Amino acid sequence: MHVDEVMVSTDSEEIAEIARRFGASVPFLRPIELAQDKTPTFDAVLHTINYYREIEKRGFDYIVLLEPTSPLRESDDIDSMIEAVVDQAERYDAITSIGEVHEHPSIMKRIVDHSLEPFCKELSQETRRQDNSPAYFPYGVAYIVKTEILLKEKTFYPERSTYYLIQRYQAYEIDDLYDFLCVEVIMQHRKEKI
Repeated sequence: MHVDEVMVSTDSEEIAEIARRFGASVPFLRPIELAQDKTPTFDAVLHTINYYREIEKRGFDYIVLLEPTSPLRESDDIDSMIEAVVDQAERYDAITSIGEVHEHPSIMKRIVDHSLEPFCKELSQETRRQDNSPAYFPYGVAYIVKTEILLKEKTFYPERSTYYLIQRYQAYEIDDLYDFLCVEVIMQHRKEKI
């Protein structure tokens, strides 16, 4: 395993206690102003980096962000991603997990004055998804970026980024109850296959 420390940033004492029970570090509770629905992830990560630098006097070469809304990870995904970006460190500063989307941008629509219009007019308006070149979405299985580049460019998608292709079943993010139910069924199905 290539990760030096697993750290959970939360404003919840209950979540912090569960994280500690499973071996994660929770050196602080996140300030309430960084735990709002509209708080950018970057701000919470920056707070964590600053804590480690200023209080713990520690720095890290890379930051690995694991979003809790994307729990469908294979046991080797994180190490494989770290190895891929470190092995190509001269060429890439970051790696992002991506999955092919089935709701292709060329088919998507927008509503303008009660009329449907193409969302991306510049794309060929194919009606069959299979006729389009693949499109990908950055699902939050993992984002890995050099710490100094993250601080400089203030994004998990810096200019020199590469990708890690995840499996179809991993391409879910939990944003509502229906997503949760889908992920729960997938996890149960995967567990039964083992």
